[in-house]
Amino acid sequence: MSTAPRVDIDPTSFWADPYPMLARMRKEAPIAFVPQLGSTLLTSRDDISISEKQIDVFSSHQPAGLMNRLMGHNMMRKDGEAHQVERRAMFPTVSPKTVKAHWTALFQAHADRIMNAIEPGRIDFMRDFALPFSGECLKSITGLTNIGFADMDAWSQGMIEGIANYGGDPAVEARCHAATSGIDAAIDDILPVMRKHPDQSILGVLLASGMPMESVRANVKLAISGGQNEPRKAIAGTVWALLTHPEQLDLVRKGEVSWLQAFEEYARWISPIGMSPRRIARPWSIRDVSFETDERVFLMFGSANRDEKHFERPDAFDVRRDTSKSVAFGAGPHFCAGAFASRAMIADVALPTVFARAHGIELADDEPVRIGGWAFRGLQNLPVRWQH
Repeated sequence: MSTAPRVDIDPTSFWADPYPMLARMRKEAPIAFVPQLGSTLLTSRDDISISEKQIDVFSSHQPAGLMNRLMGHNMMRKDGEAHQVERRAMFPTVSPKTVKAHWTALFQAHADRIMNAIEPGRIDFMRDFALPFSGECLKSITGLTNIGFADMDAWSQGMIEGIANYGGDPAVEARCHAATSGIDAAIDDILPVMRKHPDQSILGVLLASGMPMESVRANVKLAISGGQNEPRKAIAGTVWALLTHPEQLDLVRKGEVSWLQAFEEYARWISPIGMSPRRIARPWSIRDVSFETDERVFLMFGSANRDEKHFERPDAFDVRRDTSKSVAFGAGPHFCAGAFASRAMIADVALPTVFARAHGIELADDEPVRIGGWAFRGLQNLPVRWQH
């Protein structure tokens, strides 16, 4: 265990809103051992930005970690050349060139079809647009077009909850196993077609690369775990943020601020991926805190993105803000491989399409918006009244 000062948290309150406690840690103990999470947390942006690049110390390779155990050994849990080999194999699917030339038009078609099916009136935007749109886009980009978007969403949620199950809840683990089994069955079902007619999807390019099948499966699961949950929450969250800050929505509508700026600011303000775990690979010290080999640490991205040293009024949503110091997509060699695709889905397609097509969209006052999570954070619902 590290020599970091001990800071106790209330897990329920931390899940509901981690930011007050994270602000306290940044001020009083920016590196703190939290017994309720069984880990040492790094909460300052500077410590996180430096440490994430030191893969010889802060290793992503975690043989006993939840992700490895539940989802298989994917590129996110590998370092150095082992990570780069698999990242390069996936790159043809998620490169800026492929996203622009191939995926963006398909994303737009999904958005238009889903929008056309929504009847005016009271809807849950999360359920009726963000979830199916994210799911349909992910079906296309993974190559698993033989399933429904609801399955994609359920599997993503099952895995996200499973790899954040630090309390060891057996029911949560069982749902995660059900999700990974469903993905394996879907891969098995479409595999003969994909081998005969390879395409630009993740499954298509990984098979063509000659990657071992167990690694193909693990990396498809990785893409689903983050590629559904985070975009779904970011789409709904950015719409909610703009609706609750109408003067900032006006700036975007007038073209004074881009949709990408609005999305990047939301991802800083309420980081969909709030934490990334690391294993200490060798004895190490930061200032007066020493770490032992194989200790687990959490890089708290959500805290880094509200660090007062880098962001003025960090708890405020402001689309005019310079977000270049944000680490919402990571800051080191594990920078999110799907970042270009996510930006296209959200900033190039979802946000402009929603606000162009829904001339009258406002928050409904009959149900509160629910937000939760600290490892993965975002809206749980978004009740709105909608008019074409």
